[in-house]
Amino acid sequence: MWKVLLVEDETFVRESVKEIIRWEEMGFTLAGEASNGMEALPMIKDDPPDLVLCDIVMPQMDGLQLLQETRKAGIASKFVMLTCLGDFESMRRAMEYGASNYILKLSMSVKDLRETLVKVSSELTAQRSPAERPALPAAAAREKITHPEVNKIMDYIEQNYDQDITLKSLARYVMMGENYVSALFKKKTGETLIHYLHRTRIEKAIEYLTTTDLPVNRICQNVGFMNDNYFIKIFKRMTGMTPSQYRMKQ
Repeated sequence: MWKVLLVEDETFVRESVKEIIRWEEMGFTLAGEASNGMEALPMIKDDPPDLVLCDIVMPQMDGLQLLQETRKAGIASKFVMLTCLGDFESMRRAMEYGASNYILKLSMSVKDLRETLVKVSSELTAQRSPAERPALPAAAAREKITHPEVNKIMDYIEQNYDQDITLKSLARYVMMGENYVSALFKKKTGETLIHYLHRTRIEKAIEYLTTTDLPVNRICQNVGFMNDNYFIKIFKRMTGMTPSQYRMKQ
């Protein structure tokens, strides 16, 4: 089970988030809650959660400050920010600081939260070694997907992740429109095509990092990234650390 810390100053919102999801069915457990960043930071340092579900606007220490302080402490917990409609600058800054995603509080639904948890679970799974990886939640489990074109796409990515793959090329491969393929894949798997491709490539990169001495730029090429900086950016977004930092921790 992935551990979640819920940080939100509004009691009603905290209770709503806790109640609308069957957390254990998604592979998560609510390990604690706090009403602001000042209260949450020592909890994170004492027992780092896998995911921090965090409001941006809070008294004493807001969500952005909490995210920054967590990173300064060398803790790679995933952050998903809860924000209000129109607060685009805070959303942008949160993503720059390494947040995995954000959810609009006023329009938050079970579907939004489930899709976000599937995405985070995939990222957490990718950063663990194969022996440590828990099973993905049933909503994104490979064996549960029965749509033939979606399976065909997943098989193609698994076999050709090191090649130049685009939405256009995948749509042509299954003889469907790009918009339709994109929406269909998201509906059936819970994640976007580009995220699935990135996750597959990062998982392959982790195998190289843990089983070979190949330099990072060579691994980048071997898993299908044509740009070292972009590879490092995606790797850090999914694992919380750079490829070199990940290798040093093994």
